[in-house]
Amino acid sequence: MLYRFTKNQPRKPQCLRESCEKNASYSLSLLRVCSAISLVLCCVSGSVGQDWPQWRGIDRNATIDDPNLLKSLPAGEIPKKWTAAVGPGYSGPTIADGLVYLTDRSPDDVRATERILCFRATDGKLVWQHEYPVQYKIGYEASGPRASVTIDGGRAFAVGGMGMLHCLEADSGKVLWARDLDEQYKIDMPNWGITTAPLVYQDRVIQVAGGPGACLVALDVKTGKEIWRALDDRAGYSAPILVRQGETDVVVCWTGESVSGINPIDGNVFWSIPMLPRNMPIGVPTPVIQENKLFVSSFYDGSLLIDLAPNQPQATTAWRRIGIDERNTDALHAMISNPIIKGDYIYGADSYGEFRCLELNSGDRVWEDLSLVPKARWATVHIIRNGENEIILNDQGELLLTSLSPQGPQISSRSQLIKPTRRQLNRRNGVVWSHPAIADGVIYARNDEVLVAASLRATEE
Repeated sequence: MLYRFTKNQPRKPQCLRESCEKNASYSLSLLRVCSAISLVLCCVSGSVGQDWPQWRGIDRNATIDDPNLLKSLPAGEIPKKWTAAVGPGYSGPTIADGLVYLTDRSPDDVRATERILCFRATDGKLVWQHEYPVQYKIGYEASGPRASVTIDGGRAFAVGGMGMLHCLEADSGKVLWARDLDEQYKIDMPNWGITTAPLVYQDRVIQVAGGPGACLVALDVKTGKEIWRALDDRAGYSAPILVRQGETDVVVCWTGESVSGINPIDGNVFWSIPMLPRNMPIGVPTPVIQENKLFVSSFYDGSLLIDLAPNQPQATTAWRRIGIDERNTDALHAMISNPIIKGDYIYGADSYGEFRCLELNSGDRVWEDLSLVPKARWATVHIIRNGENEIILNDQGELLLTSLSPQGPQISSRSQLIKPTRRQLNRRNGVVWSHPAIADGVIYARNDEVLVAASLRATEE
């Protein structure tokens, strides 16, 4: 069901709106031209046959460009290439060089053990695993580790729910080094633990740690030795991304208290915009970017749009909107679901799964839709962009082929990919909260019992 909003129709609610004056000397079109030239993500765009080597793919933007994918899904349930047994965990799969990586908690409940797993992409055969004991002191501990494995330069970087960071040989699983971040940095542990996937930049791996003066740390990829530490903020749950402003690389980190741009070389702070939580740090979605616009959205704390300077590492607030509470929301209050920016609009799922379209420049709501995911607290959708269309996995394990526009969502096909399980959330029919991955025409998804692979192409290559 689609609910459309008009300019003169009151929103429910229109509570807190902060607008920043625009520089009248620059038109919007000029800003877009400048931004398109000098403000880009630092990796190449998605293309056919690419791997998915880290959280949300190569650019951390959950974007591919594969025109050979199915235009219509099979009725009922999507056939699987293979299924592999796994334990519980929130981490999404990553794929590189014919191997699939995942973290989980051992299905053996007698002992708390986190595992790093590696499977063969062709048939799901287990290639190697590394396990280690863990003492959980976080919520939802039975559900296992949270962060996706990062593959770079033949190394696999994996961080557990309590902050145990490993660097392993990607093809063999041999441990090259390990660091207990909780012990080393005295983490002010977030309620739900360490969730953010490691980000590799040149010769360093950048990780959210959450210690005093060390919310973010950079370690040498070869030795694990600290290179720098930055920010005295509490840790959040959102993974850092890499952007380029002018000639400068910038790590953008949404912490529990700010959105900040960090120099990846030395850890110095280029810019920081406060986003203090009114209840507790709860920001989960990864920051999304289009040209010079960067957007974040939080369950309790609403939405923030940031203008990134196109020629130097500076940033200012474009607008901030916050509703009264988790039910009476304004603009967008996302929980696990990651929004996207597409053209002049933002699309994303609100606190109870209400899927919304917002005007990019104002945050005004254009429409709200209830057909993509059953409405419930923390109802979740994961969006992967493919060209001008979107592939959506909802928290009931349904895969949807869609096209999002200001006119509403067009669902061209819908089928079951994987069943929900109750370990992560023992309500409703259970949930599928882990982000899927698509590599070389195959979609990979997991619940708390299995990892599945299914072809999204009409014929196997």
